[in-house]
Amino acid sequence: PDTCIHRLFEAQVARTPDAVAVSYADEHLSYAELDARSNQLAHALVAHGVAANALGGVAMERSLEMVIALLGILKAGGAYVPLDPGYPDDRLRFMANDAHVRLILTQERFRLRWHGFGMTCLAVDDPGVLQLAAHPG
Repeated sequence: PDTCIHRLFEAQVARTPDAVAVSYADEHLSYAELDARSNQLAHALVAHGVAANALGGVAMERSLEMVIALLGILKAGGAYVPLDPGYPDDRLRFMANDAHVRLILTQERFRLRWHGFGMTCLAVDDPGVLQLAAHPG
């Protein structure tokens, strides 16, 4: 009962690495693929200063990237604040500032929306974001 969800997920990866973990529309990721991509994102988040108990905003539409983002934040030791990209900018700014979010995970099509909010914004569907894990700084 005291096991974190990302640890339970990793145990499932060990048991069934090739099984489908998540599907959206006509896309699928196996447990091993989802684990690898969320690990890459976690390393990139750590390179951006996400540490234990840090809050990261997730402003994404439902997608495989959203699941990768949620797991990545948890694996980096942080927690996520869900931010609906359908909300008006003023509402999103208030929610992010109120929660003291300094980093937003989003999708490329929403990245420009976050300019001027005073927060780091990473598009999870941008291949360069995951490359940060291999080449931080």
